Amino acid sequence: MDTYTVLLVDDEEDVIQVIMKKINWEGLGFSVIGYANNGVKALEMVEEFQPDVVMTDINMPYMDGMELAGHIKADYPGTKLLLFTGFDEFEYAKEAVHLEVEEYILKPVNSIELTNVFTQLKIKLDQEISEKRNAEILKKYYLESLPLLQANFYTTLIEGHIHEEELEKYLSDYQISLSGPFFCCLVIHTSSSQVPKDINPLLLSASVEKQAKEYLGEKWRAKCFSYLGKTVLLAQLEKENEISELTDECDRFCRYVHRIIGANVTVGIGQVCNHILDLSKSYSSARDAISYRVLYGTSRAINIQEVAPSEKNNPGSSHETELSHLFKMIRLKEEPEIIEAVHAYLHSISFKEKSLQQHHLDVMELLSEFCRFAANNDIVLDELSKDMGELYGKISDMEQDMLEQWIVNISVALHEKLLSERNTSRKSFVEKAKDYVHNNYVNEELSLDSICEALGVSNSYFSTVFKKETGKSFIGYLTDYRMDRASRLLLETNEKSYIIGKKVGYTDPNYFSYVFKRRFGVSPSKYRTEYKESEK
Repeated sequence: MDTYTVLLVDDEEDVIQVIMKKINWEGLGFSVIGYANNGVKALEMVEEFQPDVVMTDINMPYMDGMELAGHIKADYPGTKLLLFTGFDEFEYAKEAVHLEVEEYILKPVNSIELTNVFTQLKIKLDQEISEKRNAEILKKYYLESLPLLQANFYTTLIEGHIHEEELEKYLSDYQISLSGPFFCCLVIHTSSSQVPKDINPLLLSASVEKQAKEYLGEKWRAKCFSYLGKTVLLAQLEKENEISELTDECDRFCRYVHRIIGANVTVGIGQVCNHILDLSKSYSSARDAISYRVLYGTSRAINIQEVAPSEKNNPGSSHETELSHLFKMIRLKEEPEIIEAVHAYLHSISFKEKSLQQHHLDVMELLSEFCRFAANNDIVLDELSKDMGELYGKISDMEQDMLEQWIVNISVALHEKLLSERNTSRKSFVEKAKDYVHNNYVNEELSLDSICEALGVSNSYFSTVFKKETGKSFIGYLTDYRMDRASRLLLETNEKSYIIGKKVGYTDPNYFSYVFKRRFGVSPSKYRTEYKESEK
């Protein structure tokens, strides 16, 4: 039996305590993950825990229940909402039909009525989960996926085999609308090693595809299909800078399907293009983005333009697979995997079966690709900065063992330089964010959205990097910085608390006092008084 999580929200703690004690939550199939005494705190907890049900009062400080419900429905549409209200608020609440509230409960809360509400809600949640997990429904959907002609067109398109003169006829004959004006390819990787018990991995992938189509399809006018064991979406954007919003939505989708059906999903987001035929390049870069899950983790969205903005497509060559694999290992893996990739590349060029002239061409090609990789990633390597003619003459005369060691040394050096550049880039990125906070903390509107817009990155990528480098969430860092500034102003000036609150970005003096007390354990006025008394 599934157990569902509940978040309780009311500014009267005694009401919450009564609800928690009078209801047999475990017996009903629910567990209370916590409670909040205002809408702002509740929204933070919803973001962190993503509960199945939020039961909230309407009349609360800082953010009322109606505003909270609106935020939840916009960002977490799968969460069920229950509103409990006073009699005089009941009709007002009933008017908010667009919030799709499951039930309106009048105060004072009756334990029998509440038990009945959660009993019915459990049945509804079970039915929804059952529909998503039912193997027969998934199997039917898998067999009845997109029409074959459309699927063949999409796969041929991302393979790069559609010609300009054929495009309009294909779109017309297969009734496909790709109006753009911008396009982006998404590749969804569903882990086959982390699968819920009694679920077939193939059917799980089909379920993820179905959820992706429902969650992302309409808003982004996305074409969804299966290709090489992965789900692929061709998303359409009105503006090029919508890519940050798309990245954040994909990030929420990853967490959503993990919670609903237990799938461990990573979404790779390719480069944005303005021509349909360039979707093949977007697809290739989306697959590269998936590879970065070894660095950034799974169950998240990875935008190739954020994690590898300066890296170009892998070089083509007569040994394209092995050479591409070598550069992929340089970017993503450690020394043992790099050495293995060098062995594979050297085996592919088969020295004993080729002429000396072909051997020299292979060496020249490899040297050229090393130099191109270094240039594309702004890497300066002493060994590759020498006179090219001299360097080519040196390595073309090397015996196989010496050449192999030279390639290993260059590959490992490139890997270490790339890793160092990434770390430097991340730290610089975080320092810019800190500077932005220091210069704009007075602005009450400063938020995660606004700083990401200023830096030109998605919320999900920014949050991951910022927390990894600082150990804090952005909101946590901003709040701490504001509180540190406020504490200094309290001790160094005689200004009133509400004035100081405004100076650090809080126009509501009550909320400023609430946040300050949560940080320092006392109100602003008491903080100042205690300090002055300690100075005597």
